[in-house]
Amino acid sequence: MGKSDILKSLEDAKKLHQEQMLKIEKAIEGKDIENPPKLGKMECGCGSWFYSNKEYMISILGLQLFERLDKMHEAWHLEYAKIYNILFAKKKKGLFSKLLGNKIDPLEMDKVKLYYKDLGDITDELLHVVDAAIRRVGALSESKF
Repeated sequence: MGKSDILKSLEDAKKLHQEQMLKIEKAIEGKDIENPPKLGKMECGCGSWFYSNKEYMISILGLQLFERLDKMHEAWHLEYAKIYNILFAKKKKGLFSKLLGNKIDPLEMDKVKLYYKDLGDITDELLHVVDAAIRRVGALSESKF
């Protein structure tokens, strides 16, 4: 994996989490979401790439930056799990549910909105750390790869 591959993957990771936030926002607005974001940090597109190349990424980014990315990525998925459990996990697929709609209790929706705000803060921090990783990789000599 070369420098340009890593830079592209990091940019893709940023884009993926931004798109996931838009999906969650649409779900909060009441729109149906076909493929909600993955629950686990290892299951999402960013995580599967990042963790499958763990040792290599540590050698490129350094342990401290790798651990910061890991910590923020895990925090994102943990906060998102709170939203998932209300918006997506509780949806019923039965006939009556389809006829009556999958209404979420207003108090639960208020929780989701608070969780979404917290998730937005975590997303901002995650993207900041990804930007630091992009700068780090961009500054490295091609010989490092």
